[in-house]
Amino acid sequence: MIGHELNNSLTPIKSIAGSLNARLYDTAMDFKEREDFQRGFQIIENRAASLNRFLQAYRQLAQMPPPVFTECSIEELAKRASALENRVTVTVVPGPEVELEADPDQIEQMLINLLRNAAESVLESVPVKEEGSNGSSMTAAKSKVPIVLTWKISGQEMVLTIEDSGAGLMNPSNTFVPFYTTKPKGSGIGLILSRQICEAHGGSLELSNRQGQRGCIAKVILPLAATYDT
Repeated sequence: MIGHELNNSLTPIKSIAGSLNARLYDTAMDFKEREDFQRGFQIIENRAASLNRFLQAYRQLAQMPPPVFTECSIEELAKRASALENRVTVTVVPGPEVELEADPDQIEQMLINLLRNAAESVLESVPVKEEGSNGSSMTAAKSKVPIVLTWKISGQEMVLTIEDSGAGLMNPSNTFVPFYTTKPKGSGIGLILSRQICEAHGGSLELSNRQGQRGCIAKVILPLAATYDT
């Protein structure tokens, strides 16, 4: 309710600030004065847009529905999620055949979030472009620095890992702080949502830097049988 009311005010604030900014060109004020007004209106417009993004992210974080458990194949979900990431090569190394009792939509969304996070880390650390074998341009990240997704069974749990070769975690203590992000357009909720999904399934999510080499590893631990909250 609070988000709805705030959004109803932020939308016209942003719109009016943009309209007034555009009308400044038709005024007779001098250049310096017009520049000051433009800067002020731009700040108002940018802050309104930023607050709107914050509200949308908070709504998504606060309104995640409980999982609907059903049988699903982790290999199928992994392949579907990896196919959506086309900026960086994602290599799926199939583990044992695993049929989870889980919410397939939520698990797939979690994998998409983690793969997106890994891809952005790789792309930020390897911005260089090179020519592919067919003469087309590709990023060095796509050709040389793949993301590897695989899984195994450990006791009554499935352990899925996503390894990347990006810059790694700069500040591990802030990894799961809500709305904390180092990305210019990041919302800071992707990892939080992923952890919420894991915990709602009776599992956990861990992130750490890879030992002895560059990059980060995300470890998803999920029980093989559904775990229901009581």
